[in-house]
Parts: sequence; structure tokens; C-alpha cells
Amino acid sequence: MSAVSLRPYLPADAERCAAIFRASVEGLAIEDYSADQCVAWAAQADDPDFPKRLVGALTLVALVDGEPAGFASLKGAETIDMLYVEPDFARQGVATALIDALVRLAAARGAKTLTSDVSDTARPLFDRRGFQAQRRNLVQLDDEWLANTTMTKRLAPPGGADEPARH
Repeated sequence: MSAVSLRPYLPADAERCAAIFRASVEGLAIEDYSADQCVAWAAQADDPDFPKRLVGALTLVALVDGEPAGFASLKGAETIDMLYVEPDFARQGVATALIDALVRLAAARGAKTLTSDVSDTARPLFDRRGFQAQRRNLVQLDDEWLANTTMTKRLAPPGGADEPARH
């Protein structure tokens, strides 16, 4: 696979990000959630407020060979709101690049911890990136209930003790 590059979300990305969201839920989350749960979840991409949610956060788009392969958003300084990858690019470093960039951005914004409500599908990635499970949640979408896990990661302040000394 080609290298992953990241850029800020642009309003022109709305349709493509909605398609990635839908494909990710339908193609990847189906391993952990029922078909009815995935239908209810994927339908969020059709919500007229979906693009506003992306614009209202610091959203990054991951590109592979110049084409969008995933996106992630940082809401405020301390919350990863969304992280979705096109199924063809799953488990190839796209989500890792996005989450690592959001960790750095959150730390640069002064966050002491980073939190996300993580799907069962994404939980192994967040575990590998040093996030710790805090609690299980149930979220209602239409007539379906979906479980997720609130996970947090402690962040070192920029220039903090976790960074190597500079001379």
C-alpha cells in the first residue's frame, strides 16, 4: 500500500466522507453488530447534519494515492468523535495514522486526556494505541441499541517528561 497522507477536511469532502462512513459500518462493523444495528448506524450518513458535524470539529481526511481512504474528527480538545476507514484500506495503517495525528493535536491543544466512545470493531485499534476502557455504553439509533466502550488515554504535555530532552 502507498503511504498515508493527511489533510484537513474540506466541505467538498462531505459526500465522500458520508460514503466512507456508510461503507465502514456496512463492511467492517458487520463483524461485531447485527445487520439491523448496522443499517440504523449507517443511516446516520444520510442525516442533513452529518456534514455540520465534520465541519464543527477538527476533521482530518486520510489519503492513499491522493484519494480519501478514511477520516477522523477531534471535537474540542479532548474527544475523538469519529474515526472511519474505507473497508479496502482497513488494517493497513490508515486508522493508525489518523488516531496518532489526533493524539498529537489534542496534546498540542493542551488536553490532559483524550476520550472516545469506541465501537467494538475499533476497540482493538484503540487498545493498541494505549487507550484504556472506562465503561460500556448503550446507544439507541432508531429502534436499535448498539454497545460501545468509552476509552481514554492520558496525554503527555508538549515538552513534558515523556518527550526526550532537547539540547
